[in-house]
Amino acid sequence: MQLENKFLVDYRRMFRLLESGGTFVAFDTETTGLSPLTATIIEIGAVKFNRHGIISKYNTLINPQKSIPWKITDLTGISNDMVQGMPHIKDVLKEFLPFLADSIIIGHNVQFDLRFLKHECELNGFTYPENQVIDNLRFSRWAFPEEQKFNQEIMAERLGIQIKEAHRAYDDAEVCGNIFLSLIKHTADRQKI
Repeated sequence: MQLENKFLVDYRRMFRLLESGGTFVAFDTETTGLSPLTATIIEIGAVKFNRHGIISKYNTLINPQKSIPWKITDLTGISNDMVQGMPHIKDVLKEFLPFLADSIIIGHNVQFDLRFLKHECELNGFTYPENQVIDNLRFSRWAFPEEQKFNQEIMAERLGIQIKEAHRAYDDAEVCGNIFLSLIKHTADRQKI
């Protein structure tokens, strides 16, 4: 699935974007599987921030209208009982897409989450947001070229960021935003070149 988003890979610009008042949304999804063609989103979490701090937060469970595999429940802690009575994805997209507005989207291996978001937009008649995107995974590789592993949990530990509840969308989004800000600080000497 082709994503129309412009991925920002000039990491020296990140500092300037933040300092110039840019608005960012770090977001994450939890899903019933790995492919948007066979799985669906069961949770979206997001944190909107700028250089002054958090502006707003978004978090919701989503009723997938099908059974959540036990492996997903084991990984995320999200059970079938928890999503009963929760909104369907169409209702969530009505709220979440305006939350993104014209912010720069950040995610760790963000293509995964964006593919699910795009698929759900297409299925439910919404226009997919073509916001600019920063992939923290790529940014981490640029910031730490000597390292071998870059998953979000390892990066959080490397940068001294506490993880409260891994594999839950809101906490993962908050950690992602903090990793981005830490990477900006960590690479400040390279940002000014």
